[in-house]
Amino acid sequence: MNTLTFFRSLRNPVFARLYTAQTTSLLGDALTWVGLALLAFELAGKNAAVVLSVALTVRVTAFVLLSPLAGAIADRLDRKKIMVVTHIFRMLIVGMLPFVTQIWQVYVLIFALNVFNAFFTPTYQATIPLVTSENDYAGAIALSAATYQLLGVLSPGIAGSVAAFIGARQVFFLDALSFAIAAVLIFTLPGQLVVAQSQQPSRTTRRTWGDIKDGTTRLLTDAPIRYALAMQLVASIAGAQILVNTVGYVQSTLKLGEVQYGWVMTAFGIGATLCAVAVGTFNRSLPRTTLVLIGATLITLALLPANYANLTVLMLLWLVAGAGQNLVNLPTQTLIADRIPAGVQGRVYGAHFAWSHLWWAISYPLAGWLGSNFAEREFLYGSLVGLMLLVVVKLTLSPHPHDHEHLHYPSVHEHKHIHDEHHQHEHNQGMAVGEPHKHLHEHMMIIYHNHPHKRDIHHRHSH
Repeated sequence: MNTLTFFRSLRNPVFARLYTAQTTSLLGDALTWVGLALLAFELAGKNAAVVLSVALTVRVTAFVLLSPLAGAIADRLDRKKIMVVTHIFRMLIVGMLPFVTQIWQVYVLIFALNVFNAFFTPTYQATIPLVTSENDYAGAIALSAATYQLLGVLSPGIAGSVAAFIGARQVFFLDALSFAIAAVLIFTLPGQLVVAQSQQPSRTTRRTWGDIKDGTTRLLTDAPIRYALAMQLVASIAGAQILVNTVGYVQSTLKLGEVQYGWVMTAFGIGATLCAVAVGTFNRSLPRTTLVLIGATLITLALLPANYANLTVLMLLWLVAGAGQNLVNLPTQTLIADRIPAGVQGRVYGAHFAWSHLWWAISYPLAGWLGSNFAEREFLYGSLVGLMLLVVVKLTLSPHPHDHEHLHYPSVHEHKHIHDEHHQHEHNQGMAVGEPHKHLHEHMMIIYHNHPHKRDIHHRHSH
């Protein structure tokens, strides 16, 4: 295994074009949020932070309310059409932002924009395993996440430079253009992106509400996925502390400026990017649930000494925290692809997108309260809250200690059987067949699955 395996999924022309479309959209998103910050300052002045916080809350609300519905629809309809339509509507909505004159108009347009984001993202996530092979989808997921993190580091500077050159409101037109380009890339994909009818269980013919309920049920009843989802709550508590309170610590406690704040947040993004590359390259080195536990521990412990750190140490801590964040998020997405049947992955990805954003809706207010009431201990207390929750999740939701994850490689074996009402098949012409008789059977590779077992002469391992 080498770093080239991280990019192996790009040899798939369908995924390569989807990836290019997503990257183009992410560049546009960076323009949107930089432009929105400048627009908020233009409309609200010193109250711009309030406008942005409400806009972020509206964004998360749209995700929580609509992502489960989006996932259910993605299991029924052509996913290519869904992604094209969402891009077209986002292009139109962003194109209205330059003409905004009132704050309430910002809230309405941001909610509408993220309604379609809520439909696009789970559909895209569920499409990655659909168009890639068993050996490539983990790397494809990691590549998408690494690109997201890297653009998160680079795009604000790029967008700020563009805004300074052409004007704050004009950047929204460039964002609209990025959505149009992405829509064309997806529209020109050959054929359809539809789950095969043979993969669709009978329950998909029920009402849409039943599909939404099914997605959440599958998410919360699968032990490894439920455990990983709970660990995402742990990671979001630490992550919200970083996003909300870092600026106050750098500028008020360390008495540094905006440039140093940018360095610290860049370190966080670089850590997340490097982790995504590592997970994509060595995605089978450890079980997914082990990676999730390591990630939640890293990001939570990184906060513990942060209130006593200087700039250099804080950058190192945030580098580790960024790696921990992605070490939780990426294996969780891959677990869904590993363990959920292809015909219902859309609704499960939709439910996961909603629940994981609900965690942030809880964590953001907690981070704000700690930052307001414990200005010199906010990271310490946030870390302690996260550690307590981590211990609770580990003790109560960890998959059964004797449910082990295995990787079975392709194998061929033979066994005897007879022809009866359950086993009917043809033989090569001229082949003499007795009863019972032998056949060769080939088993394809099965990636990480769980099954109960006991220690005996055939199964020896440490715990």
